[in-house]
Amino acid sequence: MRARLLVLAFTLAVAGCAGGRTVVPVSMDPTTQPMPQSAYEFVTPEQAVRGIAAILARDLGLPVPQQVTVYVYASRRIFEEGLVQDGQVSRLRAAELSDFAAGIGKRRQLLLHHKGAVWTADWLRLVAHELTHVSQIEIAGGEGRAEQWLAEGMAEWTAFHVLERLRLDTLLRRRATAMQAVRRHPAVVSARLDLETLGTPGGFTNRHLRDGSQATYQLAFLLADRLIEREGYDALVEYFGAFRTRGGRRANFRTAFGQSLAEFEQEALAYLATTVR
Repeated sequence: MRARLLVLAFTLAVAGCAGGRTVVPVSMDPTTQPMPQSAYEFVTPEQAVRGIAAILARDLGLPVPQQVTVYVYASRRIFEEGLVQDGQVSRLRAAELSDFAAGIGKRRQLLLHHKGAVWTADWLRLVAHELTHVSQIEIAGGEGRAEQWLAEGMAEWTAFHVLERLRLDTLLRRRATAMQAVRRHPAVVSARLDLETLGTPGGFTNRHLRDGSQATYQLAFLLADRLIEREGYDALVEYFGAFRTRGGRRANFRTAFGQSLAEFEQEALAYLATTVR
């Protein structure tokens, strides 16, 4: 324990010397990486990324790039600047993201706002969520091609699986919490999910700013959870892979899940109506 604290103190000191910005290039082969048994094995961001990548690749069959650069920012201001300088995000979008997000996953990049221990549930959930986005981008051959609600819901589901694997939480508890929360979500109350709008990055952002970030992500999680329960996690991986050769959102959804987006919306509404009571 003492050795862990000393290493952590050194890591934070280095971050401070670098002006609150830490850059960690991570090289790995997730398919042969040892599987972590506990979150407390992680002392550095690199160890956390390697361990989570192993869970994604070996538990779920999710391809993870062998080279990922991790940027850790110690404040919101530094995070916003990092989004622009390191992530090549526009200043307007960076200001918007830094206001509510704690991190983003881009092509072979993780950009994270964090200051503190690397074995906490919140930090590991964030890393797992954003690393899932890195994988989605790799599989699809680019950003923003798939349904945004499904990209976010899959990332949440994956993050909760990681927390369960590390004995920090359970999918069952997260599902029950989400069910309790979405019964008051405006889209569920009005019986109109509007997945067409929720499927674009801009539409998803506008919805969670309007309806609440946590509730919107919980809704996305439950929608992805429904598809995973019905079709399996592999079907989601195959769905993202389809965008390498076919660009149509609607066509790829129908091919992967055997129904149109509108048909799934009606199924999801019926499922939520009977489950969240």
